[in-house]
Amino acid sequence: MEHVVTKERESFTDKMRKIFKGMFEPIARFLLKIGIKPNTVTFSGLVGHAVAAYFAAQGQMSIAGIILLVMAPVDYLDGMMARLRGESTRFGSFVDSVTDRYSEFVILGGLLYYYVIQENWLVCLLVYLAATGSVLVSYVRNRAELIGYEAKNGILSRMERYLVLIPGLIFNWPIIALWILAIFTQITALQRIIHVRQQAHRDKEV
Repeated sequence: MEHVVTKERESFTDKMRKIFKGMFEPIARFLLKIGIKPNTVTFSGLVGHAVAAYFAAQGQMSIAGIILLVMAPVDYLDGMMARLRGESTRFGSFVDSVTDRYSEFVILGGLLYYYVIQENWLVCLLVYLAATGSVLVSYVRNRAELIGYEAKNGILSRMERYLVLIPGLIFNWPIIALWILAIFTQITALQRIIHVRQQAHRDKEV
């Protein structure tokens, strides 16, 4: 029996993008006007994360957090620029998504390096759990969408993770941020799995 495709709910990220559209669209148009391409913005975001990761690896958490704060709008600008140019494609979305994962892993890698040098194995475990949780949150959604289900729910999607990580670094509370990420990314993945199961269960009753 074919399942009923559930109408996608708006995620927190979707809502925030709508709120800030009026602010970022002029910036996106200006960048296009001076000849900057969406892919350039995408990869500049990755480079910015690598720089932030370097400072995190050196224990300069506040600088790393400030750099991430500056880089935060990049994730929105590149997609908006592509749409404004009429070049928004599935491959472009794929590249954007993969780059986002690399960006997140690179900053967590910087933190992992720092705490390995400090021989703080508990915090190293937290970084590992935060990284695996982040992977699972994205993976569950992607797998769900491949079979026609929706899985944008959960308390700690990508934007929320940055809303935890950036202040945690800026105010030099990285361990608190990592505790939150380690626990709630795993919970978010479970929330999405349960949500997909509920949709599948409803299909059986159709």
